[in-house]
Amino acid sequence: MGKPTGFKEFTRELPGKRDPKTRVNDYKELYVEFSEEKVTQQAARCMDCGVPFCHNGCPLGNIIPEFNDAVYQQDWTQAYEILSSTNNFPEFTGRICPAPCESACVLGINQPAVAIEEIEKNIAEHAYNNGLVKPRTNIDRTGKKVAVIGAGPAGLATADQLNKAGHTVTLFERADALGGLLRYGIPDFKMEKWVIDRRTQIMAEEGIVFKTNAHIGVNVNVSDLQRDFDAIVMTGGSTVPRDLNIPGRDLKGVHFAMEFLSQQNKRIADLPVALDHTGTAYTHGELLATGKNVFVIGGGDTGADCVGTSNRQKAKSITQIEITMKPPTDRSPSTPWPNWPMMLRTSTSHDEGCERQWAINTKAFVGDENGNLTGLKIVDVVFEAPSAPGQFPKMNEVAGTERIVPCELALLAAGFLHPQPKGMLQEFGVALDERGNVKANNYQTSVPKVFAAGDMRRGQSLVVWAISEGREAARAVDIFLMGSSKLEAKDQSLVDVMNA
Repeated sequence: MGKPTGFKEFTRELPGKRDPKTRVNDYKELYVEFSEEKVTQQAARCMDCGVPFCHNGCPLGNIIPEFNDAVYQQDWTQAYEILSSTNNFPEFTGRICPAPCESACVLGINQPAVAIEEIEKNIAEHAYNNGLVKPRTNIDRTGKKVAVIGAGPAGLATADQLNKAGHTVTLFERADALGGLLRYGIPDFKMEKWVIDRRTQIMAEEGIVFKTNAHIGVNVNVSDLQRDFDAIVMTGGSTVPRDLNIPGRDLKGVHFAMEFLSQQNKRIADLPVALDHTGTAYTHGELLATGKNVFVIGGGDTGADCVGTSNRQKAKSITQIEITMKPPTDRSPSTPWPNWPMMLRTSTSHDEGCERQWAINTKAFVGDENGNLTGLKIVDVVFEAPSAPGQFPKMNEVAGTERIVPCELALLAAGFLHPQPKGMLQEFGVALDERGNVKANNYQTSVPKVFAAGDMRRGQSLVVWAISEGREAARAVDIFLMGSSKLEAKDQSLVDVMNA
């Protein structure tokens, strides 16, 4: 693939980042432009490895060696054709995907992996800049109508694929703008929102009808959808956050991370900040980290996003705490190649300033006589090795380490449990699984002609999984409506490219 000796001649290189002291004063994307020469060099590192494990690492089955080779040959048109055959939105995944493909890269066994995500982003941007991303105007319509509920990446992918198959698609979104967590969750410094608008404008020109402020079960009747559409696909997210029910939880200053992040996204978009996605006022009003001691409880990407946002809001101090032990700095033996590695990850937000602490348990939120948060009661913990396989390690507090630390804003970033069961899911009457997600066999729920995909079906996951879910659900719907499908299965695109 590409240059046979490329992996020997070039090392892994990524675009530079704007100076942390400068970028914390705005919400613009933080990476600087990567030259075409540098992108080509990174593509040249892709090996002729025989068995490309990156295919398996990517939930979409992106055909990575082939588009890397096209980039090395500077055939950007072919590169985009290959990439877009499996990925509807490479401009999204090229910015915010954690790149499990890179963890599975064969070169990564003993060298830094190929910079697949950055190559993907550059293919997408080159395609936009050179007029390769165009509305499809020659779609043969089937006469079938499909409603897609939820305009996050799963819903957008579902709608895009079903529209490609010729069905007339209406996408309903309860928020005032499209994108789901891409819009009101992912900070602008990771992905500016014009990236979403650029894509959805093309989708609208292709015939997809978008209806925002359309809350199913509130201002849109479930019975109307069932009457008017031949199939319905629910692609909402896993929206019920994991709470921390300890003393002081009701104090003013303890909030879920997503409320904090979505408010800032609205602030940047010059929208009413103190209203949630349905237009209802938050009981606590506007959230700001300015001048406060901020504790982010949870060590994942959402927590890191809270760190970056708090830095930009000029917090007095920022501490991110995690109840688990500090991960190793290198790949753990428990997650050998090509698995996703269990290891310490430092985000660009951490580089901007943050104290990180591990093996910390939060025991209580402490407040004043007015009900305002003033501190956290925390304690160090250690874990005993499990006594039997399959058991969780036992957590013990370290004697003498309990303390109260000053905190005026605590952000809960401990993940999500399942979709909201009340409202739409209740009205449709779909069965739920033991985790509270929508039960769907081959994406079809227990209710006739109602399908489910994305986090609502599989649980909280990655953007690349959401797009994959949307694509596969669309194919299931197409088969349901037509008896067969012209939409390719996940592995078929690879076969087609190899045979071309």
